Order: sequence, then C-alpha cells, then structure tokens
Amino acid sequence: MNQATTDRTTNRVGDEPGANLAHRLSKTCAPGARFALAAITLGACGDDPTSPTKIEDAEFAPSLGVNLANMTKTASGLYYEDLELGSGDVATGGLEARVAYAGWLVDGTQFDAGEFGFVLGSGQVVPGFDEGVRGMRPGGVRLVVLPPELGYGSRGSGPIPPNSILVFRIELLELDLGTEA
Repeated sequence: MNQATTDRTTNRVGDEPGANLAHRLSKTCAPGARFALAAITLGACGDDPTSPTKIEDAEFAPSLGVNLANMTKTASGLYYEDLELGSGDVATGGLEARVAYAGWLVDGTQFDAGEFGFVLGSGQVVPGFDEGVRGMRPGGVRLVVLPPELGYGSRGSGPIPPNSILVFRIELLELDLGTEA
C-alpha cells in the first residue's frame, strides 16, 4: 500500500478546527491505530433510554437510504448492502485495507468521515466495521448497519451515545496483499 497517501477527514462534530479525533491523532498515530485509541481515550456520552438498540426497531433518517428489506443480515446481526461492486481481490483477515467512510447515527447525525488504513481482523476498529469491510473488493461501496454490540456498545465514544446503532458508508479504496518488495 502506498504509505505516502495522506488521510483526509471531515469535521462534522462541532465547529472547532481539529474536533475530529481521527484528524487530531493523524499526526501522532499510525492510521489504523487511531480508532483503537479513540475507543480508549474518549469518554462516553449520556444514555438516551429512548434510542432503539435493535436494528429492526430503529427508524432510520430517510437521508441514510437504509432499507433493511434490501440488505443482507449476517449471523452477528450486522446488515449490509453493496451499493457498488468492486473488482479484484476479496478483503479477508490479515490484509491491510484502505477505506473512505462516513458514519451516522440512525437520526442522520454524521459523527465522523475520513480515509484510513487498517489490518482486517487485528482489532484496530470496532468489530462491525471490520466485518462490514470483509468480502468487499477494491472499488466497492457498501452501506453497513451495526448493532450496538458490534460498535461502541454500552460505553459509547465521543459523539456516539451508548448503545447506538451505527450506519456506515464504506468505500474500499485498496487492499495491500503484502506482495510488494
């Protein structure tokens, strides 16, 4: 993978420059380490007892384009829909994936967006994000809906309240097959 590629992030939470955690950590951490650090360093937000924790009970903002009837449900409870199929090698454990993504709460509030690389199956991202990328091919775009237990669970993280269902739009930009000299 080309390590010269720079990370791009978009601040969608707050108005202060650098409010995006991934952006703030990009100068000091390897790209894949950012999300692991974010989960450890950010405090949880307050509980919202009215938020659904079961995907099937959620009312998704129309802007998200989530239609569970058109999506595939995995054994873990994650839903996904391939919006564009890519080509080439399939993303599997142990490969480094470079993705562009945006993440929202079910009400349509965007909590993060950017581009970064991580090793599939290494624990560098929340389990549902990792699962959502598996099976994709470079150039593919996928809409993924994570149940809380595959996201930040009962602890939440920064702008993500505890027990939140998360929606991601993920584009697999490239895979590093580890064959470069």
